[in-house]
Amino acid sequence: MRQLFLLIALLYGISLKAETYNIKDFGAKGDGVTIDSPAINSAIEEATQNGGGTIYIPAGTYACYSIRLKSNITIQIESGATVLAAFPKENEGYDEAEPNPDNSFQDFGHSHWKNSLFWAIGEHDITICGNGLINGQGLTREESRLHGVGNKALSFKECHNITVKDVAMLNCGHFAILATGVDNLHVLNLKVDTNRDGFDIDCCKNVRITDCSVNCPWDDAIVLKSSYALGYFKDTENVTVNGCFVSGYDKGSVLTAKWETDEAVAPDHGSNTGRIKLGTESSGGFKNIAITNCIFERSRGLAIEAVDGGWLEDVVVSNITMRNVGNSPFFIRLGARQRSPKGTPVGKLRRVQISNVNVYNADSQFSNIISGVPGHKVEEVSFSNINIHFKGGYTAEDGKIVPPESEKTYPEPWMFGTIPASGFYVRHAKNIFFENIRFYFEQKDARPLFVLDDVENCDANRVRVDGKLVEKPFETH
Repeated sequence: MRQLFLLIALLYGISLKAETYNIKDFGAKGDGVTIDSPAINSAIEEATQNGGGTIYIPAGTYACYSIRLKSNITIQIESGATVLAAFPKENEGYDEAEPNPDNSFQDFGHSHWKNSLFWAIGEHDITICGNGLINGQGLTREESRLHGVGNKALSFKECHNITVKDVAMLNCGHFAILATGVDNLHVLNLKVDTNRDGFDIDCCKNVRITDCSVNCPWDDAIVLKSSYALGYFKDTENVTVNGCFVSGYDKGSVLTAKWETDEAVAPDHGSNTGRIKLGTESSGGFKNIAITNCIFERSRGLAIEAVDGGWLEDVVVSNITMRNVGNSPFFIRLGARQRSPKGTPVGKLRRVQISNVNVYNADSQFSNIISGVPGHKVEEVSFSNINIHFKGGYTAEDGKIVPPESEKTYPEPWMFGTIPASGFYVRHAKNIFFENIRFYFEQKDARPLFVLDDVENCDANRVRVDGKLVEKPFETH
């Protein structure tokens, strides 16, 4: 019977494509004032009743509150079209944040999905695409607990087969994309210029993030997490991040190609963020992660963190360039913050390989850090073919400092204060290897190059400072 239908369709030109639903046929105005989300939601409902289809958003500015995504739906935002997150009013706004009994184990924004511009829970086969703009003007982070307030542009919970591609995103509140418990997620060719996190990939499996530009001066650009927001432990695994540009230029200045640098420091009073990070939320684990061919500019360095009980293992980082790094180019931390259900043991961090990285104009105060906690060591980390230009400028007295353990502190390089090493500080670790590491210092730095504390089996081969081979780079504390 199916073959007969296909033959008839071929002979008579019957289209087998899913239908396209123009939101203007459902009453959308596109004038930037009228709230058009009811029209978009009506188009989605009709398409869903017919088995799915494409929701077409033509040129215009469509002020919206929550748009409820369904299975087998494509949202096509055409060139010249803007989906504008409207400011909530006294009697109207975004969908309410749903209850979550596990809210205390992660930030409020990670624990809720419905208080978003676009959201889906338990759906599948959804695509958001086109060359238009998602402008999160009316979204926020600070007021996210109030009635009718939205704090994310796109959020997905326990969905599968999700694709977001080609669109631009501007000022998107707490997260431009929050994906929690999503399997088969593809994020392709996005241009994101936002005020807090770019992509939060939390408890997800089989993720591809490719060819994206993400500017986030006040928070992380691409961050993998494994929180307890789902109410159960779930690893983030099988993730590739490839060909991406992350930065911390002034908000909005990357989409306009102005590349401005006048904005104040991030809310945590540190340097501009805009980096790639694994952690901080790490109740679950991370495994099979590959980060390749990426550029960091005017941002913090690469952070790899497991501090809440999860196991972080089998991570490779390669072919990276960093310019104007505001803190440690490499920060690897196994901690014991334990923001997880009571009784969760300290996790593990092991089998990390970092290779072929060039770093220019990095701040020297925190050098590079690899640190576990007493009784729990970072294991099997290797660095090869690393070239780092540091600013330098620290003294021999700085080299005598003993940093605090800070086992339960939120993980950032400054948690330890000024680091006593000019190159790498390694503590509570074993099987750590360095091969072909080259340091250059703009100003003389009198601290020891490598400082080891409670480290088993650490080796360095072909280490150079300003081009000169260093025969004995290690000092033990």
